[in-house]
Amino acid sequence: MANEEAEKKKNTTSSEAKQPLKTAKKKALGWMEWLRGWFYLVYEMLFQRILASHLQNPMPLPPINDLTCIVTGSTSGIGREIARQLAEAGAHVVMAVRSTNRAQELIRKWQGEWSGKGLPLNIEVMELDLLSLDSVARFAEAWNARMAPVHVLINNAGIFSIGEPQKFSKDGYEEHMQVNHLAPAMLSILLLPSLIRGSPSRIINVNSTMHYVGFVDPEDMNVVSGKRKYTSVVGYGGSKLAQIMFSSILHKRLPAESGISVVCNTPGIVLTNVARDLPKFLQVGYRLIPYFIFNAEEGSRSTLFAATDPQISEYCEMLKADDWPVCAYISHDCRPTNASEEAHNIETSYKVWEKTLELVGLPSDAVERLIEGEEIKCRYGNSQE
Repeated sequence: MANEEAEKKKNTTSSEAKQPLKTAKKKALGWMEWLRGWFYLVYEMLFQRILASHLQNPMPLPPINDLTCIVTGSTSGIGREIARQLAEAGAHVVMAVRSTNRAQELIRKWQGEWSGKGLPLNIEVMELDLLSLDSVARFAEAWNARMAPVHVLINNAGIFSIGEPQKFSKDGYEEHMQVNHLAPAMLSILLLPSLIRGSPSRIINVNSTMHYVGFVDPEDMNVVSGKRKYTSVVGYGGSKLAQIMFSSILHKRLPAESGISVVCNTPGIVLTNVARDLPKFLQVGYRLIPYFIFNAEEGSRSTLFAATDPQISEYCEMLKADDWPVCAYISHDCRPTNASEEAHNIETSYKVWEKTLELVGLPSDAVERLIEGEEIKCRYGNSQE
């Protein structure tokens, strides 16, 4: 024990000694980090099918008849598969989508296909537009007003406008950052009262291996300062890294007794509607390598695993007890894995947390107040000041 204490002190002293040596604030990923990130991406594309060969397709789910699951972006891609499979397994599924008509059409189709196999699917539709923070706030207000529980919130909706010029939402935020990070973060915080009612409950954030090549400057979340040149890869990668950083601090802020687990996961490289934004010649190439790329059903497995596996809560509790710097991160093969080196930067993660709450109009102590059962004011929605 004495040797262990001495070693701890030695490490602490060594760490403190290094503090004054810190140079100017990091402005971008280093070359080694950047190259390592692209290596991970290529490796995942080439070997994901082999690494996930032990998984069944579709993913068998445990009994979930008593679960209420909100799934954003559930009219296409893996979101559609997630919603359908959860409903067929018995869950009450809320499709939180921009196109409610499209969702209603899907429900009619699914009900017809399911007819005779059991009770009708328990699915409903609610409007949610992540490009409008007012819409996010109104959705949360409407759901919380029901005084009904949420057992699983799946923040699946996302955009990757490959090769497109920089665009901004009507709220004034870069679109990748708003849809992939700011809006889901806001939704997760505002739905805490319902997640507490559903405890034990989970917040599942569908992330991407692209976060390995992402970088976040908390003072320049919109990438408008000119310090970095904007590209769609910069916008998307940064938004996915910000999502993990925010999730990690939320994981730390939520007390164990709240019973809420926070998980990020990567679905792998999946053939989805992202291909619509590719140049025509790249769309052809994208479809010529189906062996390497998952279809939507295969891409849904890690999210379904994160949402339903009984050991996920225990894993999150273990990370919390160990004060691990990053929230639970589940790979495309449904195994725990490590997020990027940059995602482990606690100092930046706290700054991203603070800046995110500021941008979405929530008080800095929103989590603590909601856990205590207090009401909070939001800059958006019907309760705005």
